[in-house]
Amino acid sequence: MIARLADRGEQTIARLADLPGGTKALKAVNDLRARVDELGKKVRGIDVLEKRVAKLEKELATLKRGQKPKASPAAQARKPPE
Repeated sequence: MIARLADRGEQTIARLADLPGGTKALKAVNDLRARVDELGKKVRGIDVLEKRVAKLEKELATLKRGQKPKASPAAQARKPPE
């Protein structure tokens, strides 16, 4: 059954190529397919980057908790003398 569907698809594509402007249409569809494939690869790359950013954010939060906040020089200058 799948072989018959594949044969029909090939026949349909061949007919489209024979129509006026059909070659341009098929080229556009193939270009679109290539672009969609490329975008899919980029999106998978974004997922990896998001995981790395999340990990780095956790590490940064851990480091910030380990440090005591230091008073800024401007805040120290505002303190009234004792």
